[in-house]
Amino acid sequence: MENISGIEFLRQSKYDQLTPSPQSQGVPIPELEYPVPEGAVLIHLPEVKSLRISRMDLREAIETRESLRDYAEKSLVLEEFAYLLWCTQGVKQVTDKPVTKRTVPSAGSRHTFETWLLVNRVDGLQPGLYRYMALAHQLAKITAPENINELLTMACKHQKHVHESAVTFFWVAVAERMTWRYVQRGYRYMFLDAGHVCQNLYLAAEQITCGVCAIGAYDDDLVNQALQLDGENLFTIYIATVGKKKQFKV
Repeated sequence: MENISGIEFLRQSKYDQLTPSPQSQGVPIPELEYPVPEGAVLIHLPEVKSLRISRMDLREAIETRESLRDYAEKSLVLEEFAYLLWCTQGVKQVTDKPVTKRTVPSAGSRHTFETWLLVNRVDGLQPGLYRYMALAHQLAKITAPENINELLTMACKHQKHVHESAVTFFWVAVAERMTWRYVQRGYRYMFLDAGHVCQNLYLAAEQITCGVCAIGAYDDDLVNQALQLDGENLFTIYIATVGKKKQFKV
C-alpha cells in the first residue's frame, strides 16, 4: 500500500512548496535555550577542560561501536556523564547573531534539541529526571513522579534496557527554533540532526567502556506526557539508553 502521508510530507517540504519563513518576516530569533524549569535545582558539572577521559582512536571507536541493551549494574562517574553530555550537545561558542556552535552539526546552526535525562545510576546524582542546560554546562533537576522510570519504560514499549540503563537520553525538539528559518522543511532537518547527535553518543560511549542503544520504538504521546511536553511545539524525537559494558571472563 502506498504511504500517502509520508509522500505528502516529502512533497509539501520541497523548496517550491515552502511558505514564507518567520525569519524573512522579521520575527525575532527564538531563544537559544529553553528556559530553566521553575524551581529546578541547578547542578554544576565538571568543567569540560578538566575532564580526564582516556583517548581512543576514532577508527577503533567506529569499529567497536554496536548497539548494546544489556548493561552492568555499575554507575557512571559524574565526569563520564558530563563528557557524554558535552559530546552530544556541548556549546563551543555563542556568536553575535546569536547562534550556538556545538560539538555536533545542525542545519543553519539552529540546534533545535534540548536533552532530558532519566538518571538511574550516576555517582553523586539522585535517580530521577534531569535536563542538560548546555549554555552553562549544568544539570537541572526536574520535579517528576517517583515512578518516572516505570512510566518512561512503559512509554518505550516496556524495553527493559530503559529501566536498567545508567542513563537514558531523551532528545526533545523545540520546533520553532528550526521552523523559524526553514518552515516545513525544518522537520526534515530535525530528524537528520538527531542522527548526528546519537552517533556522537555511540562513539563517545566507547571511550568510557559504555554501550548505547538508540530507540525509535516508543509511544510518542506517553513519552511526551511523562516529560511534560505538549507534543507539537516540544516533542521527543529520539531516545538512547547508556550503560556500562559487562566484563566477561574468557
